[in-house]
Amino acid sequence: MGIQVRTTGALLLAALLITGCGRAPDPIDYSGPTADWPYYGAGPGGGHFSAATQITPDNVQDLEVAWSYRSGDYHDGGNTVDGLVEGEPVQTSLELTPILVKDRLYICTPYNRVIALDAESGEEIWAFDPKLKENSYMLQHCRGVSHWHDDQAAPGQVCRDSIISGTGDGRLLSLDAETGEPCETFGVNGQIDLHEGLGEHQLAEYGLSSPPAIIGDRIVVGGSVADNVKTTVPGGVVRAYNARNGLLEWYWDPIPPGQEPVLDASGDQRYQRGTTNVWSIISADPELGLVYLPTGNTSPDYYGGHRDGLDYYSASVVALSAETGEVVWHFQTVHHDIWDYDLPAQPTFFDFEQDGRTIKALAQATKTGNLFLLNRETGEPLFPIEERPVPQGAVAGDYTSPTQPFPTKPASLHPTSFGPEDAWGFTFWDRGACRREVESLRSEGLFTPPSLQGSIHYPSAAGGNNWGGPAIDPQRNVLVINTLRMASIIQLIPRQECEAAEAKRRADPLASKYGSIEPQEGTPYCDLRWIGFFSPLGVPCTPPPWGTLTAVDLQTGDHLWEVPLGTSRDIAPFPFWYIDGVPNIGGPLMTGSGLTFIAATADHYIRAFATDSGKELWRARLPTAAQATPMSYRLSSDGKQYVVIAAGGHWALGTPASDYLIAFALDG
Repeated sequence: MGIQVRTTGALLLAALLITGCGRAPDPIDYSGPTADWPYYGAGPGGGHFSAATQITPDNVQDLEVAWSYRSGDYHDGGNTVDGLVEGEPVQTSLELTPILVKDRLYICTPYNRVIALDAESGEEIWAFDPKLKENSYMLQHCRGVSHWHDDQAAPGQVCRDSIISGTGDGRLLSLDAETGEPCETFGVNGQIDLHEGLGEHQLAEYGLSSPPAIIGDRIVVGGSVADNVKTTVPGGVVRAYNARNGLLEWYWDPIPPGQEPVLDASGDQRYQRGTTNVWSIISADPELGLVYLPTGNTSPDYYGGHRDGLDYYSASVVALSAETGEVVWHFQTVHHDIWDYDLPAQPTFFDFEQDGRTIKALAQATKTGNLFLLNRETGEPLFPIEERPVPQGAVAGDYTSPTQPFPTKPASLHPTSFGPEDAWGFTFWDRGACRREVESLRSEGLFTPPSLQGSIHYPSAAGGNNWGGPAIDPQRNVLVINTLRMASIIQLIPRQECEAAEAKRRADPLASKYGSIEPQEGTPYCDLRWIGFFSPLGVPCTPPPWGTLTAVDLQTGDHLWEVPLGTSRDIAPFPFWYIDGVPNIGGPLMTGSGLTFIAATADHYIRAFATDSGKELWRARLPTAAQATPMSYRLSSDGKQYVVIAAGGHWALGTPASDYLIAFALDG
């Protein structure tokens, strides 16, 4: 599996190792701070910030590969979205960000193996295989793991430090951080079956892809639901478990206040079916005793006529009491979401100064490209939010909200309209094809409803912003975030015509490559979705840049700079390598020295930018694209600062699958 990719990767790593031999590197400065990375996002409220300063804007060009590790866990699969619905294999995606505990890195693979590595050498210390149930998961990816320290355990006691991980087949694991052995006192033999209480369902309809949140002695976990299959998929319940014994302490069923869950006769069911789920990263504030949920949308994605208020908490930041699971406040970013504009990113903490006092705040990135800055104690916006009229005219049986919320600051990170005059292509011919396609579809700007005619969604359900989320430099009070600028097409099809539509799609090679029929069972419509809107030559019909990197001043809400992110080097044939700004999935890392590192792009590079200006200072070629978020650490006062990135490709971008974890350092 992947032999050719492995060979190519080895050659590329060898090339990286000799990069920079044209001059002597500057001496390494060991006087700066050490820095850890104990959570997926560096802190319990994200931020992806490292205080380490050894790597600077002046010496970043001296970075070399220090070590690389390969798990062997990947497969090529198929680069289509068919597998999401039809059960065909989809290639693995390495969306991993490691965590650092003491002198070890902890990672998970797309097969949910949990692995401990020596943080200085990258050598494997132990690996635990949960042995996923075959064909029991939607997608094969794992964004990271979590760590819990038992302050009541004696030094040397088993599971005094434990690694907490979810699995794609819906289990929650607790492993001894020292040995990788299951913590026997947690659940049953170190694991909990999260399918319990969901009622009868297919195993592939529920799993975990993001690391659980840890607050005190509780593990708070959501779940990823196959939310465009049918109305009766498992519910999006959020649960808190005791970290010592795995007992359920509370649960939050995301149904409107005052309602009781509607249960069926399917057996073991405790929670309402089809509710909004929390598939992304949960934040925790131990000082306030709150956890913050970025919620998805109520099932299915593109029709909501049956919901009857069930999407009360959809596309919202929801703050729960960590003690009881009760709602303290919630803020909805999209009303009656029928665009799959769920909140994909971790609510990210920062401090906001107002009238001489410090407000605990959070930044919530969205797929619409709107960035909401909120008081995390109350949910109140830091800058005014306007309810603005949006396009109307939903299909029969559904409705649209007359207005949607728009922040007055920061300005949107994504264009809000796309018409025939904006159509783009490499040539006059394919540009004309894109223009004719736009003219045949509904395209009325952000929040154009899904339609029988077919509607352009711009941004697409992939973003705007996605799960990579923002990085925040607390010293400079600057947020940096990457944005995807591509359109998708959604066409609703009356139920009685769905079978014929699928046969027609399969007979059209181009449609089969870019589109898929999603069933939306339980509603009057299935949908035909093109995850990207492409010209006959396979390039986006929307104009470049298709990817940007933007810095925002968190005090004023102003954009500081914006630059294209990536090049068309690996997505277009020569001589079309000149386009700046390409599709991206992943997120940035910021450091105390004023650097912003990011890979994420469809081209096979990791880059460093000056945080103050957005100027690109360094790039390194990777064995494949890295649809992940980097992290950084420095273990000791006489040690080196490392920047670590997972490079394993992603099915959604068509970038090749692989299994690399690569660490860069000065004087590699």
